[in-house]
Amino acid sequence: MESPLSIETNMKNQHLASNTESPRQSVAVIGAGPGGLAAAMQLAAAGMSVRVYEAQSVIGGRTRRLTVGDYSFDCGPTFFLMPYVLEEIFSACGFRLSDFVELQRLDPMYRLIIGDKNGSSKVIETTQNVEEMVRRISAIEPRDGPAFRRFMDDNRTKLERLTPVLKTRVTSLFDMMTIEGLQAAPHVRPWESVYTQLGKYFKNPKVRLSVCFQAKYLGMSPYECPSIFSILPFIEYEYGIWHPTGGCNAITTAMARACEKMGVEIVTNAPVEEIAFEGRRVTGVVVGGQHHRHDRVVVNADGTWALKNLVPARLRPRDSDESIDSRRYSCSTFMLYLGLKGEVDLPHHTIFMSGSYEDNFRDISHDGKLSEDPSAYVHNPSPRDGSLAPAGKSSLYVLLPVTNNRPAQCELDWSVEKPRLREDAMKQLETVFGIKDIRSRIEVEHLVSPLDWQNERINHGATFNLAHNFKQMLHRRIPHTYPNLDGLHFVGGATHPGSGLPVIFLSSTITTRHICELAGIDHPLSQPTMATA
Repeated sequence: MESPLSIETNMKNQHLASNTESPRQSVAVIGAGPGGLAAAMQLAAAGMSVRVYEAQSVIGGRTRRLTVGDYSFDCGPTFFLMPYVLEEIFSACGFRLSDFVELQRLDPMYRLIIGDKNGSSKVIETTQNVEEMVRRISAIEPRDGPAFRRFMDDNRTKLERLTPVLKTRVTSLFDMMTIEGLQAAPHVRPWESVYTQLGKYFKNPKVRLSVCFQAKYLGMSPYECPSIFSILPFIEYEYGIWHPTGGCNAITTAMARACEKMGVEIVTNAPVEEIAFEGRRVTGVVVGGQHHRHDRVVVNADGTWALKNLVPARLRPRDSDESIDSRRYSCSTFMLYLGLKGEVDLPHHTIFMSGSYEDNFRDISHDGKLSEDPSAYVHNPSPRDGSLAPAGKSSLYVLLPVTNNRPAQCELDWSVEKPRLREDAMKQLETVFGIKDIRSRIEVEHLVSPLDWQNERINHGATFNLAHNFKQMLHRRIPHTYPNLDGLHFVGGATHPGSGLPVIFLSSTITTRHICELAGIDHPLSQPTMATA
């Protein structure tokens, strides 16, 4: 008999695909984050019986809503890119994304403040208008403005060549020996960093940083991030940056609502304690000390944490705890969520790049210490979205990239460093971001350190998962279907293609396609679909 878990949703499936004649496989999804919910939608649409187990009291994972008093915040991601990737999944499941969430295109996309140790900062307001960006960059460095057009043209081709690889399950280099893989190969260039490659376009160091800081989305330094990721800034300028009304957590809420309509069960306050096996075959999950039987398990929890804590060591000899922990990990983040009296005169997104940017990343990635002049990011959604703060007030999200908690790298005592870093952030908010009297305006405040992230079942508190260095790309990330174990699958930022909402959605499609292939049924994206009215 199943334990009396609090079932958040349990509705009859109204949107099953034409696979219902076959016996319905039962699938457990561990984690109601974006990857888990996207996988649940696609598997339910393929005709499978799906239950999602979420450890937290609310859905969303790192993309959940955080409510403090009368203020609401995105817990993690605040940038929403490439909405067409998620629209395709909704359409395949018989829905329209626009029926569930309102998306607002941002212009300016964000404000960049590029610091200088020896001079004045440069400020760039970014826009999708390429010709306007040419003018704004030319005002900093005349030679670099026209190069922006060439950068866009080259990366348009690059993304076109890479897209089939980003959508493909890669188990070895042999999987790249296809026409699409060979066409993509010249664009990979593993010996180049993003910063090095951008040097072929932009001579001014500030301009170059303004078009490669997006490596931060992967928790990496542009001086180390592989050049393949120059597609990230291109994607922003080509397809725009969007704000979902209510925040990025509205995206996961939309997916949960779609899951409800398809009969997916979402169980909250249900941390999975173990993935159960008979021999090498998955038999389900253990929650609250009880075994819940399922034919397959899809892991959307932090990938390396899940391997270490949910899969018995005897079944993963190639992935011992020691080998997992010896891998490269992304940075972590120090977060301030502030509810302020009054309005804040900042754009929706403002990014400050320290005048000691390279030193800042060396401190984070190699030395495991805090920087004297840290970089920072501020999200100020209230002027555009009145749902996140009381009228006339502001919901402010502040992020500082910091070192993760991997023992070989970090010996910081966060009980000591947390107040110190808060003070550094407050000074920056006053001086760099120009928010006057901020301390006296604070009504609510919530701080999160790498230790807090680690306590949320995130290995080493590395909020962007495994690093994306070349030795941890493609088949060198956690496999979508775990080898030699029957019925164990992974989605999320630790798998190929990597971190970030759009590619996590691609990861969910790669994994669910393979599950459908193994089950001998059609995947919902394998047939033309039309959204229901």
